[in-house]
Amino acid sequence: MNDRWDASAEAGAMPESGGSILSKTAGTASGALPRPVVKKRAAAHVLHRKDHAMVRDSLAVIQRDSACHVIAEDYSYKSEAYYTILAREQAGEATRPSSRDVLDAFVVPVCLERAKRAGIPVAEWGISQAYVPLPAILYGINYFATATDYAVVRDSDQSKDVIKHITNRGKYPFCYQKIDDDAAICTCTAVFGKTTDRCATIAGYAEKLYGLFSIPLVNMVFVRNGDTCALSSLAPTRYTRLSPGERAFLAAYRDHQVFL
Repeated sequence: MNDRWDASAEAGAMPESGGSILSKTAGTASGALPRPVVKKRAAAHVLHRKDHAMVRDSLAVIQRDSACHVIAEDYSYKSEAYYTILAREQAGEATRPSSRDVLDAFVVPVCLERAKRAGIPVAEWGISQAYVPLPAILYGINYFATATDYAVVRDSDQSKDVIKHITNRGKYPFCYQKIDDDAAICTCTAVFGKTTDRCATIAGYAEKLYGLFSIPLVNMVFVRNGDTCALSSLAPTRYTRLSPGERAFLAAYRDHQVFL
């Protein structure tokens, strides 16, 4: 794997929040899964052609391949981007990503099941309110949870603290992914399904994930074991976290200068 990847082993916790209770499951998504909710912010700044850079909370709508593509930092339910997508769908426009795809992509179990069916290797997962194998990656799946916030836990004391926080003291479930002791957690940003300076394996997965969810700007989290990797989650990403190459790539797409 390319050593320019961003690798992390975080042991934090996600914000306390509420959501629907899910039955325990392992490896398959059963029943309706809750959707992440964020409070609606002030109206986003919609970029026009004369704007030179994507600024925080801005979104851009470009026409490409007979569809309008919504580029944003946040696609979650009730976000400005989500309402923009929904309004264009209701107006009968071909819109990418779709409202369904942005909801599915950022609910970890749903994302992984769709990716698995598309032939993309994914991390093994389960849903619980208490039990967790160690070491593991933990994701909250309540209404306010986001795949951007995850925790890597390696001992029981650490896992208890994280679980208590992400379940609001046992009220809500969480998603766990068992990992090997020497596994590395790696992240990579995809712009319209393309990556910059990344290994060929991840570039191929990025293209498949774009074909599946059609999200123009997304952060991919992978579990790496030696030369193999498996998808752990998809998450939104901030413009400020993009590398210079990724920002240039995004600007080229926005300004219709990329022909791939």
